[in-house]
Parts: sequence; C-alpha cells; structure tokens
Amino acid sequence: MNLIDDVRAQLDALESRSLTRRRRTAETPCAPRQVVDGRELLAFCSNDYLGLAAHPRVVEALREGAALYGAGSGASHLVSGHSRAHALLEERLAAFEAPHLESARALYFCTGYMANLAVLTGLGATADAMIFSEALNHASLIDGARLARAGVAVYPHGDVAALDAQLAASEAPTKIVVTDSVFSMDGDLAPLPAVLALCERHGAWLVVDDAHGFGVLGETGRGALEHFGLRSPNLVYVGTLGKAAGVGGAFVAAHEAVVELMIQRARPYIYTTAAAPALAHALLASVDIIEGAEGAARRAHLRTLIAQLDDGLRLERWQRPVSTTAIQPIIIGANDEALAAAARLHEQGLWVPAIRPPTVAVGTARLRVTLSAAHTEQDVAQLTAALNQLERTRA
Repeated sequence: MNLIDDVRAQLDALESRSLTRRRRTAETPCAPRQVVDGRELLAFCSNDYLGLAAHPRVVEALREGAALYGAGSGASHLVSGHSRAHALLEERLAAFEAPHLESARALYFCTGYMANLAVLTGLGATADAMIFSEALNHASLIDGARLARAGVAVYPHGDVAALDAQLAASEAPTKIVVTDSVFSMDGDLAPLPAVLALCERHGAWLVVDDAHGFGVLGETGRGALEHFGLRSPNLVYVGTLGKAAGVGGAFVAAHEAVVELMIQRARPYIYTTAAAPALAHALLASVDIIEGAEGAARRAHLRTLIAQLDDGLRLERWQRPVSTTAIQPIIIGANDEALAAAARLHEQGLWVPAIRPPTVAVGTARLRVTLSAAHTEQDVAQLTAALNQLERTRA
C-alpha cells in the first residue's frame, strides 16, 4: 500500500463510522440568519453568545484599528509586534477581572487554544509538577497537559471527592488543577467554589478555562468567577475573546508574577507572531459593551431564550442534559442518527450541528444547540417546533 492509499483507507474508515467532518462556507457575517453555501439558514451553531460578532460598534472599532495600526503586527510580542492596542487591551482586561484576582495582570493571545497551551506548559514546566485535569476538559487543555513536562492525573467529571483524594495523595511540589467553567458539549457548570476550596487547602493552582462563560456569566459579564463570587491568589483565569466578545483571541489573567512567568517561559506566547493590533482595538469596544447596560440587556434576553427553549422542548426518546447556559445539547446516541437529524433540520433551513466522537464519548452523538442574544423568541419557537416534530417522526 502506498502512502496516499493509506491515507484514503483512513478516510474511508472514518466515513464508514459516520465520523467524517465537512465544512460549510458562510458568505455573510456571523449572525442568526446567514447565507451559507448560497442558502439562507437560521443558525443555532455559533458561540457568538451576545451577538457582538457583527455589532456596528465592534465593526467600526475594527475598521478604526486597521486605520491606526495597519493590517498585521509584523512580529512576535517580544520582538516588535507588541502594539499600543495590545497593551491597552491587556490593561483593560486586567482591570475587568481585578475584583477576582490579586495583583491582576492580563496577557493577550492569538487564540484560546494557544492560551491554554501556554498556561499549562508554563506552570507545569518541571517533571516534579502534577496537573489534575477534569475528565471533560476541552481538547486544548488536554493537549496543554500532554505538552507540559508535569505528570497528569484525570479526575471524573464534577467529582470533588475524587479530586480531593488525588490532591491529598500527591507529593508534587507544584499542583495544578485545570477545568473548564462551562463544559462546551454539555453546557453544565464546574463546581468551582468547591474546587477552589480544595486548591487553597492543598496549595494548588486552579486554572479556569472560561471560554463559554466570559461575557455571559456574572452580573457584569466578568464570567464564572463573578458568577460564583470567587477571589483567590491561587486562580489563573483564561477568557476567550472570539465567543461572547465577538472578535478573536484570548487572555490569561492572574497575579502579575504568574503573567510575567508566562511571558518568560510560555512557548506558545514567545514564538508566534502577535495578533493583528486592529483586533485588540476592536475588543476594547466589545468589553465596553459587555460591561455596560447593553451587555446586561443582552444577557437578560439570552436567559429568556434559554428558559423558552427549556419550556418548549417536549422530547421523549432523545436526552437533554440539564443546562442553564447558552449551550443546549440534545443527545441522540448513534452517529448516523445524529447526522440524519441535522440533515433533516437543514432541509427546513435550520443549521444545528451534529457532534460526534471523539469530541464526545462513543454512543453520545448529539445535536449541539447554541443560543445567542441576537436570536429572537420567534427563532427559538421555530427551532423547538422543528425538534419536537423531528423526534416524533423518527420514533
């Protein structure tokens, strides 16, 4: 078998198990109603939870940022690519999260994936360190733990007692607990208050990946730490800026000494070209919206839509885990049935993705519905009616 035949055999194996992934091409801005591959769809698949991706203020700030700083940064942050826009954004984000972190400082990254790699490889840079990773953590956290020199222990999903036992048994001088705040495929929340209490008792860092909480959770959108009212020097906070903030990139906020260590040690930060300064400039507008009255109104509307979906769905065969967040999974089970359900919805003009292994466990393929403050109550009513009917017709 030659090399290309081997690759084709691997692709055929994926197709035989209904695991092939296919891209669609959006031709209009990220919004509930998009033209995709030449057809208008009502989308319930983006992570644009507050509807800021095409917000006029954010778009204008991006345009202004390009005029001020150009199209690209030209180099890594530590060479010549760290612009005034990056510095201002980091100052703004540090102040935004300061109520929950001691001596807060923030560091901006091109993507959330890179931020998570940086934190775990930076803190877990020695072989005598130990990372305690939540079983349902995002792939970027799993990969960050793999790349770190530290040992890795996985604790069961949401199992505080198991984590306590693992921490108590560890003699590692550096302990790092890492967890998503909102789990991206289930929509449930990590028990952060209990986990933080363990970390403080055992002298461990708590790295919180708040990708799906920043901008959405908390009275002013500061995320999971505000939602739970947490503050501790043990916290290392990762916030994503391409979801609720509507633009792109991510940031790490922590004690200033931790951030300085990231600058000196974290390879995903040191050895990559800085993101376009215009993006950082646009994000300043996003954070202003998130923190202000408009952000509060958008979060309130999103909560109304979540409650409407919860009240409207009448599922019998398919399972719907409890979720109070914008992520609303509907577990179907078999890969082919999940794909068929997504295809039937697509025929009706509804874009809801089918999520299959390895993103989720075998036998738990699902539809992943995500709601946005840009959706209307009529949009959600259309979706719930379609889902209820689809489950009945396929019984």
